[in-house]
Amino acid sequence: MPKVTVDGVEIEVPQGATVLQACELAGKEIPRFCYHERLSIAGNCRMCLVEVKPGPPKPQASCALPAAEGQDIRTDSAMVKTAREGVMEFLLINHPLDCPICDQGGECDLQDQAMAYGRGGSRYHENKRAVTEKYMGPLIKTFMTRCIHCTRCVRFSEEVAGVDEIGALYRGEDMQITTYLEHAAKHELSANVIDLCPVGALTSRPYQYEARPWELKKTLSIDVSDAMGSNIRVDSRGGTVLRVLPRTNDDVNEEWLSDKARYQVEGLAVRRLDRPWIRQGGKLQPASWDEAFAAIAAVNAGSSVAAVAGDLVDCETMFAAKALLATLGSNLIESRQTGMSYPVDSLAAVNFNTTFAAIEDADAVLMVGSHVRWEAPLLNVRLRKAAKRGAKVFVVGPHWETTYPAEFLGDDVGVLGKLPAHVSDAFAKAERPAVIVGGGGIVAGALAPALALAESWNLVRDGWNGFNVLHFSAARMGALMLGFAQKGGMADLVDAQPKLLLALGADEVDFSKFEGALKVYIGHHGDKGAHAADVILPGSAYTEKSGTYVSTEGRVQFADKAVFAPGDAREDWTILRALADALGVSVGFDSFDALRARMIAEVPALGVEGLADYGALPKAGKAKGGGQIAYPIKDFYLTNPVARASGTMQQCSAELLHGEPVLEAAE
Repeated sequence: MPKVTVDGVEIEVPQGATVLQACELAGKEIPRFCYHERLSIAGNCRMCLVEVKPGPPKPQASCALPAAEGQDIRTDSAMVKTAREGVMEFLLINHPLDCPICDQGGECDLQDQAMAYGRGGSRYHENKRAVTEKYMGPLIKTFMTRCIHCTRCVRFSEEVAGVDEIGALYRGEDMQITTYLEHAAKHELSANVIDLCPVGALTSRPYQYEARPWELKKTLSIDVSDAMGSNIRVDSRGGTVLRVLPRTNDDVNEEWLSDKARYQVEGLAVRRLDRPWIRQGGKLQPASWDEAFAAIAAVNAGSSVAAVAGDLVDCETMFAAKALLATLGSNLIESRQTGMSYPVDSLAAVNFNTTFAAIEDADAVLMVGSHVRWEAPLLNVRLRKAAKRGAKVFVVGPHWETTYPAEFLGDDVGVLGKLPAHVSDAFAKAERPAVIVGGGGIVAGALAPALALAESWNLVRDGWNGFNVLHFSAARMGALMLGFAQKGGMADLVDAQPKLLLALGADEVDFSKFEGALKVYIGHHGDKGAHAADVILPGSAYTEKSGTYVSTEGRVQFADKAVFAPGDAREDWTILRALADALGVSVGFDSFDALRARMIAEVPALGVEGLADYGALPKAGKAKGGGQIAYPIKDFYLTNPVARASGTMQQCSAELLHGEPVLEAAE
């Protein structure tokens, strides 16, 4: 490891580190605009200048200069100070004086570094250039006159998202950043360029002129738009969630976030259930809480009660429902609301065992029935890294546009029993092989054949478990840990024909199969479940309650409450606790802390943040015959009631997926 001296202090740096990284290891702050830890080095903003000896007697860009043995690096010399002031002066020659109206104000790298490293004046008096605005879709608002050509957005689209949608035109002062033919950016991670932009050139279109950062309350939470468990920060003002930003977690989402996770929160204020309703004469009528509970108690269901959990539900809500049904003498609980059924006695067989971070090291990957770009966009980023490192990727299922080289083998599960020789050879020679089974593969009967492949390919070896199941529902793994599942899935509940059906935010259930039951919907949006319900009890969305969530890799994470639910809506566990009183039973908890303590006592893994241990992979059962694979997600932007209520998500669906033209106000 080379030794360098930074401002008089000698340190050791890793082989291959840059001078900028060496300075950061020494605790020095180096300004930068183009450099980003997760992107390739461009070296075009020149803000990170330092003085290095031995070397030419001039400032050098530290981001592009390798650290070498014996270097004497100065970050605070008069030469460096003057050079940085000059670079900042150049950057501001054409930058407009937009700070009072710019959405980046208050969290702008250019503002911060101009204050810290600028000279406070300009010697240039020529007219500033102006650049026409570009259309980048319904999520990204452009003010390209502010652009400083750092090319972070270009590099993110090419290197991370894997979609060459953003590039540069012309040269020098005439250079402009734009999308191809000014079309909308269509990939599922497009809005991350807003976070990357160090100035206000790319800002959030839905959030435009909404708030300043110092007005917002910031709450740490977990995203529920998919099963990745992305770490997010919820920014709210008063009782309204105004935006969601990613939090850095290298084990989960790095520092990226899918467009749906970022913008579906607009739907939290729309189509909300804010008071109880009872269906009378075929129509839903407003009611009080007492009237709603009385209507439920009047059924006298006894033990003929069932509960179905939706895709966005936290573990505490499911445990409260399970406790309520247990006191009533029922165990009819299910979370796989669309009808999937698979063995749940060994959770290792339905877990993403490799982990998101480790899948990057795989050298052969077989995906079965998973449209990863829609089911887990941030996992697709990891798979792209694996492919760039040389991994061979094979897909069984209908064709979708990958962002890396992949070979499609067919769309029938039967392919797994007669894989081509070159595929089998690739996995036989692989040191870190991996299989990923998606929801479409499970429905088509691919779980048992995939487990058989895990045995024959020796997917589980020292320090490596290559067998993975990719869920797309945030509540799935938590529900399975709580035992919120029947052996036969939803079919068992249909066979039982309960008198009372509790739908916990379950909007994908076929309620027509429960004609004889009183259907009680406990949820937050007037979506499919509410339309089918006989009684509606307004609950809280994921930003309106604390809760525990488990990702598809078995990672237990905790979310905090950001805002209060609107109107008469209440947190879900309090509704179930009050319902227990109305039904004349005791569930054994009166507070959230008591509820969580009971849940942890029953499932200790839910009390420890981090990866849960599900034990060894079970032996493969009898492989069933092949089945045609169909992907469960038909529209990436409209997969849950919150997203379906969001006007922005509806616009994305219409414009980006279905090609409908953007309507002007006059139309």
